[in-house]
Amino acid sequence: MSDSEMYSANDPRLGLLLEGIVRLAAGDLNTRIQVSDARDEIDAVIMGTNLLAEDLQIVYEELEQRVQARTKQLNEAHLAMQRMAMTDPLTGLNNRSAFAAALSKAQANGVQGNKRPAILLLDMDGFKAINDSLGHTIGDKVLETVANRISGAVREQDMVARMGGDEFAVLLSEVTPAEASAIGSRILAAVVGVMEIEGQHLRCGVSMGLRMADPGQRAEELMMEADIAMYESKADGRGKLKVFASDMLLARQMRNQLVGELKEAITGSQLVLYYQPIIRLDTREIEGVEALVRWNHPTRGIIMPDEFIPIAEETGMISDLGGWVLRTAVEQLKQWRSDPLTAGHNFSMRINVSAADLQRLEFIEDVREALVSADLDPSLLVLELTESAVIQGNDLDRYTLNSLRRLGVGLEIDDFGTGYSSISYLRQLPVDTVKVDRTLLSALGSDPSQPALLAAVLQLIRACGLAAVWEGVETAEQADYLLSIGCTSGQGYYFSRPLPEAQLTEQLKHHKTWPVS
Repeated sequence: MSDSEMYSANDPRLGLLLEGIVRLAAGDLNTRIQVSDARDEIDAVIMGTNLLAEDLQIVYEELEQRVQARTKQLNEAHLAMQRMAMTDPLTGLNNRSAFAAALSKAQANGVQGNKRPAILLLDMDGFKAINDSLGHTIGDKVLETVANRISGAVREQDMVARMGGDEFAVLLSEVTPAEASAIGSRILAAVVGVMEIEGQHLRCGVSMGLRMADPGQRAEELMMEADIAMYESKADGRGKLKVFASDMLLARQMRNQLVGELKEAITGSQLVLYYQPIIRLDTREIEGVEALVRWNHPTRGIIMPDEFIPIAEETGMISDLGGWVLRTAVEQLKQWRSDPLTAGHNFSMRINVSAADLQRLEFIEDVREALVSADLDPSLLVLELTESAVIQGNDLDRYTLNSLRRLGVGLEIDDFGTGYSSISYLRQLPVDTVKVDRTLLSALGSDPSQPALLAAVLQLIRACGLAAVWEGVETAEQADYLLSIGCTSGQGYYFSRPLPEAQLTEQLKHHKTWPVS
């Protein structure tokens, strides 16, 4: 072994070099190995190792910076997605998820003195008619306008959310019941004002339910009870604020029970039809009967339609119910016309049609099939529609009405005088007959100006080329007065109350004129 080889093998720099390489391999990129003054081959290896460590450190720092930048971007994207997931895209308000989370947090914070959280739940009145008749673009702008008005009527610390559709909610933090009601009233006043949107002057109020939160109450329960109060507001005439009370919950439970029972009633044999005659005022003969549905409940007895028709409309059962009424009424008319003991009367069948039926293209075929099955002339069927359903209807409603007219059935406005009642509307409506609401006749005899008003209403109807039927005839004097001004048709308790089929059949067998003795 040469001297130079002996020197190199015992050189302490080799140990330093080996230690440095081990530290670098372990990830300590700050490691640097001391270079000697010899500047020989070992120093060259040490310098190369140090340069490699510097390169590795630069690469690592750049990689770390890129990872940090990418992590920041991912975090920002995640936060943006969270915001999107908690925000209503149309109005920019919080959505249902954000509202539920904030309500749960507010409940977890507990009561602050005599103040506590509260919920205002709002549902717009009349929005569907605007959306259907003017289109979704204007409908969306209405929602944006309402969202801005609600936001402008609450305090800075309150949360406004769009829950979906035309339903909004406000979370009031730390309020007394009086403060909550005051804010609710402020929102009602703000929303009800006229909106000018794309040249249209629109008005759309809200119905509102208020629920003051009880300590420890679950968010889902609070929302349900605010919803109950809101529907009480709608049932009470809309545009009002209703505060939740425990008896409302009982009423909702009973209603839910009624929903299930109504499904069974429609598919079973619990529904029955009563029939109220429409009478010719000159001859007092029957010219039509109006079919009125009743629910013969197994334990509650006869339930009137005012109690279950709204439920059928809200739950979507109204079309099934209406289909049953249509088929049953038409079949009954066939029986009366086929029976020699009742065939001497020549009258039509009147049935009430819901706004939901006008939105179903199948409804036209349902009417056609019912008439064909009973082998009845279409002119013997008259469909009664509310004035608002006809006037606020969209293109599909008008298509349905025109198709029904081409089919040959009669169309009649019900409750005329309680809605729009203008000459321009009357002239445009695709109907044959107007049934005047009973309220116009009830003032006869007590209001000196009423006779002239009744005569003017009849003249208006006639000028539009329509026939008139007067509702609410309760006395002979009223019947005689209507005949004296040229009205030929009337309906009311003076002639007959609504009667079950068997009772009316007996009267048809034995009487030609009404009222019967």
